Amino acid sequence: MKKSVIVLAMALMAGFYTSSAVSEVMSLRGDDLTSMAQKPKKMKILSVSGGIERSFEQQPPMVPHTVDKYEVNLKHNGCMKCHSEQTYEKEKAPKVGDSHYIDRDGNVLKTLSSRRYFCNQCHTTQVGAEPLVQNNFVGAK
Repeated sequence: MKKSVIVLAMALMAGFYTSSAVSEVMSLRGDDLTSMAQKPKKMKILSVSGGIERSFEQQPPMVPHTVDKYEVNLKHNGCMKCHSEQTYEKEKAPKVGDSHYIDRDGNVLKTLSSRRYFCNQCHTTQVGAEPLVQNNFVGAK
């Protein structure tokens, strides 16, 4: 009986704190939450020779070219056409990092680790968009 009362009290407290936190969240669209969002403008993907400067230590490199037509699925990884151990020198592209060949148990593999296979989970293309909100972030130099 005591356990159920404690569990009920904790659930009520969690609900109270959650609802009060949610009520303070503001939309970037303004106060009218019933209006439909506008379709975003088509932005040109930045093509940067030599790569995009990183903003902080350990940041995955950003992709300095378009990847719209690259196929990345369970059977094929289009990024490896240029970035693999065998082709990176010929293609003048950065080689995939050694960390991408280590599994979660620390074993070195001959092929890409399944944890690092889907490149666009971490490495993304960039567009010349203005920030949604003002900020004073200054990246590491």
